Amino acid sequence: MNARPKMTRFWPPGESTRRPLAPRVAAPREPVDPARIGRRVVRRRAKGMDAGAIAAALEEARFDARQASRHEDLADDVRGPAELAEWERLDQLLAAAAPGTVYDPDTDGVVQAELAADAAAAAAREADLREAQRIAARADELQALRELGTLEQTEPRTGDEAVREELTRRAGGYVQADVDAWLARALAAHRGHYRDQAAREEATGLLTPPVLAHAALLTELARLVPDADGDQVAFAARLATSEPEAAGALAAFLTRAHPRPPITDGD
Repeated sequence: MNARPKMTRFWPPGESTRRPLAPRVAAPREPVDPARIGRRVVRRRAKGMDAGAIAAALEEARFDARQASRHEDLADDVRGPAELAEWERLDQLLAAAAPGTVYDPDTDGVVQAELAADAAAAAAREADLREAQRIAARADELQALRELGTLEQTEPRTGDEAVREELTRRAGGYVQADVDAWLARALAAHRGHYRDQAAREEATGLLTPPVLAHAALLTELARLVPDADGDQVAFAARLATSEPEAAGALAAFLTRAHPRPPITDGD
């Protein structure tokens, strides 16, 4: 019997090195706070109570606190003390109110302030989630462009500094030299969002010293030799990576040796 021929699979270009997409960013949950839960329980129970009923509930809460103090396993309990403190606050609130007033959380300034703070915190968590999803999606996009060999033709966008950090994280903390070089060249050439001077100034606090030194050196080299191609200035990346302080010092020296012309509105 003839041997079955061995099948050879031809992989699409780049597939053998393709990284899996990052998992979807999960929505952050509100952290569990036993003390807050205790206060909410008290407020629900107290709704509609008058001063006398709340005073009675306070005495009951004090009795429970004395009983709990006898048990060592409840020494770390935070919900019980929070409930007692809330009963005490409501007792003072109703004591200062007009006779016949009943407790209503909807008119309690403390409760309303907490609700407003909760809403603001929820909005902040939602914004953080959207930003994390945007960074993850952009990182997937840049990774695909890298595999296609077209990253250099891509213009950077606002927030790509954070995407750089995400790509580094995905690589286990290893610096992605091609991404760093792409950002440095874009920063030096004022491409993408780096056309805006404010974005270039902000980048000084978002990018690493090697990337900034690389960009600064490229800027001066392009000014001195405008027709130099990428291969001729490839040494700038190596110098900035190995000796970022030296690269920055060289860029500053070249600036002093050959002062730049006055900046115009189009620069």
